[in-house]
Amino acid sequence: MSLFGVADGPPRLAVVFQNYDPPLYFVTFNTNRRRKLLANKNVHEQLIQFASAGVERGIAIGRYVIMPDHIHLFARGSSEYPLTQWMRLLKRRLSKGIAGVAGPHWQKGFFDHLLRHRENYAEKWDYVRQNPVRAGFVANPDEWPWQGEIVRLETL
Repeated sequence: MSLFGVADGPPRLAVVFQNYDPPLYFVTFNTNRRRKLLANKNVHEQLIQFASAGVERGIAIGRYVIMPDHIHLFARGSSEYPLTQWMRLLKRRLSKGIAGVAGPHWQKGFFDHLLRHRENYAEKWDYVRQNPVRAGFVANPDEWPWQGEIVRLETL
């Protein structure tokens, strides 16, 4: 079983995923009804604490951007820990940083994309880190306080 439960999918996927072991994923997930709950110190601290303990779980968070209503991150993990379970734990942990707001906090599910060898992690990251600029929150992406890198993930 792969990180994302590929064994239950078409047989050809198991062959594809073997080429990316351990796989590097780009993950996006949203708040319920796109409520602006996330871009704050409490949520940021919860993400850092969760990610710092991630090595024990076999999944590392690389670069990330916390927007008001969604989060983008890059994750690489062992084939022994399902992403769906990890995402459930991550969302639960981040909810601790959303003080005083009744749930549900999260839109169901998440979007994940396997970065293939021909794709460039740095280029995808540059696009993601420009989100606060495109949204008009800052003039320069380096000014956005709710971003960072937990673990340096090797590029493909």
